[in-house]
Amino acid sequence: MTTTTPQASRTFIKSKKHNRPSAPSLAAPALAVLATLAMPLAYAGGGGDDAPELAADARLPQVHVSGGHDRSVQGPVRSSSDKFTAPLLDTPKSVTVVTSETISQTGAVSLTDALRTVPGITIGASEGGNPVGDNLFIRGYNAQTDTYIDGVRDSGSQSREIFAIEQVEVVKGPNSALGGRSSAGGGINIVTKTAKDTNFSNATVGLGTDKYARVTTDINRVIGENTAFRLNTMVHGNDIAGRDIVGGERWGIAPTVTFGLNGPTRAILSYYHMKSSEIPDTGIPFNNPVTTGPDVAKNGGGTPFTVDREAFYGLKNRDFRDTRTDVATVDLRHEFSPNLAIRNVTRWGKTGQDYIYTQPDDSKGNTVRYGTVWRRANTRDVDTRTLANASSLTGTWNTAGIKHSFNVGVEFSREDTDRGSFVFTPGTNNPLTGNFNCPNAGAATLYNCTTLVNPNPYDPWAYTRTKSPTQTTVETRTRAVYGFDTIEFTPQWLLNIGARWDDFSSTLNTAATNTRARVESTFDTYQAGLVYKPKANGSIYLSWATSATPPGNDGGDGLDALTVQIQNLQPQTSRSVELGTKWEVLPGGRLSVSAAVFKSDMDNARVTAPDGTTQNVGRKELKGVELGLSGRITNAWTVFGGYTYLDGIIADNGYVNTGTTANPVWTASPFNGNAFPTTPKHSASLWSTYAVNKNFTVGAGANYVDRQFANVNNNKYSPSYTRFDAMATYTLNPNVSFQLNIQNLTDKLYFDRVSSPHYAGVGPGRSASLMANLKF
Repeated sequence: MTTTTPQASRTFIKSKKHNRPSAPSLAAPALAVLATLAMPLAYAGGGGDDAPELAADARLPQVHVSGGHDRSVQGPVRSSSDKFTAPLLDTPKSVTVVTSETISQTGAVSLTDALRTVPGITIGASEGGNPVGDNLFIRGYNAQTDTYIDGVRDSGSQSREIFAIEQVEVVKGPNSALGGRSSAGGGINIVTKTAKDTNFSNATVGLGTDKYARVTTDINRVIGENTAFRLNTMVHGNDIAGRDIVGGERWGIAPTVTFGLNGPTRAILSYYHMKSSEIPDTGIPFNNPVTTGPDVAKNGGGTPFTVDREAFYGLKNRDFRDTRTDVATVDLRHEFSPNLAIRNVTRWGKTGQDYIYTQPDDSKGNTVRYGTVWRRANTRDVDTRTLANASSLTGTWNTAGIKHSFNVGVEFSREDTDRGSFVFTPGTNNPLTGNFNCPNAGAATLYNCTTLVNPNPYDPWAYTRTKSPTQTTVETRTRAVYGFDTIEFTPQWLLNIGARWDDFSSTLNTAATNTRARVESTFDTYQAGLVYKPKANGSIYLSWATSATPPGNDGGDGLDALTVQIQNLQPQTSRSVELGTKWEVLPGGRLSVSAAVFKSDMDNARVTAPDGTTQNVGRKELKGVELGLSGRITNAWTVFGGYTYLDGIIADNGYVNTGTTANPVWTASPFNGNAFPTTPKHSASLWSTYAVNKNFTVGAGANYVDRQFANVNNNKYSPSYTRFDAMATYTLNPNVSFQLNIQNLTDKLYFDRVSSPHYAGVGPGRSASLMANLKF
């Protein structure tokens, strides 16, 4: 989905989200509105009489890139990334861009908030090997490590803030040609705020329910003729509506300096620092189906238990999460001419987090058999240090009447992760059983077992916490070379091609257990797309792309960790075919609409082979449809929405042992043909605002998310839901305005995070916040 802001400058792009029908009727209103608004797609002209036919010798409007992220746009909208060598209207990919305006209107205060309504993206729950943080899934594939800042990979698990973000760009489909090692689903590029050539001073002060308090500042000053300084700051704190114990606080600062504002050479120096402290959420356990023993008749439906929405299974005096992030960047750009520029980016970063969070573990059937929950302590003590350098050359040239817009470059990076855990005295097992069976709860279990109904987070759990002497270090090195070219044969026909070669190595070492694993892998990835422009305001495209996910893709800080068992395997490779169309319709092209159908396959997924070893013999298949729209129906009425259909199938899940450990019998997985976990079949959203007059604007939004399975077994899932939000703004004078946001207007109980087979994350209840936006 590609979306644009229908303003005269047409500087940015806009967007929105969400998945399979348990109760499809809930989605009907939102889908009906989306279908109505997307009707311009029904007639190929799109723009009607205002959209001119392209003459044989016509030249399309071009974008002048002045350097860095400050782009002066005359014509079709472009992504901030130089790797996109054509305007997004003519880019043969599904791309969604969430602008700062959209982030502000919806009241988002984190990256996951901003992405909550982007079609095709879902949020995963944390688990043993999956750290707390931005656990994102794009088109059904884990994209936890596929986040970039200004085009450079941002490693290390973390929860990202939005106070220093200009916009967020989401690229759907295989992303390796653009970013290197990645999932088959896509990637997310964060565009940061940088110093500009005008003076301004902005601040936002917000208060709300559930102890919500937030203050941000954004100050820009021009120093002399060619230099500017910008400072963004943030202080934030809040509890989570409906979750009682859960909440926290954070603060951040992000200064940037830009040299060479008006010359051919530009240097942007920036630093980002953020710290947070919170009690992480756990959610509610699934009603775990019991398949053996006397309690088989107690099978639930696999949905989360029906308990009080505030049920919290953690411990107030044990659970915590502390994070810190520091990123320093030097971004250099020089324009040799209007048609040729070179850019070099060097980035150093350090991210870390320590946490203990209680997972309501149901793996022994305690919940069904005894009505109890084992308080499993998931812990982490991790630091990731990164150093990356990327150089690229961007330009245009004409040869034999054919125009080329190209970008070529090289990238180098180093990532070092130290990962450990915490240990407790006494331990976390039930002392009455010596394990995590919990036939009873309370003081006799040292409060390691609690009741399913009405757990007490203030139980006096006494412990001594120390860091485990067992620490794992992972060193990851990458180098890559790539090239992209948009070839314009005629104004009606364009060809986009791209290729990348990666050399990836990763080494894992756990000294305490004398465990060592190493992977060395090289791989090539490609993309190609043919674009036909029947009119200047529209395009029809057919594209193909590949991706590669080597063992240890996460650099030691996620689910795709390197192990001895997988170190010799080849990268998992995927390919995708997409047919789509994009149009700018209504007079002046003020409404953007897009549609795409796609199919992707992963042929060599890692699964258990017939001999019990891990091999590249699995297969996954995904097909889907995506619609999007954004813009103005009238000067006062804006709309912004999307719909995604995803049908993901685990075609070959390998083999399982149906015998014993001593005498294994390997048979084909019974889960072959099951749906992807964390992949709602249907998702839809609509956000709309209406300016009642020049001072008063109202807005409302609806999000529908279909059922999501939490495991490949497909016997645990979160139900579908529809959530409604509302907003109103009032401008008192040019320097003061107020904004009221009400999230989850109907106080809907819903579950917005799955992927752990043990529990589902509870979505926030109804909350309200009032912000004062100040200019001075």
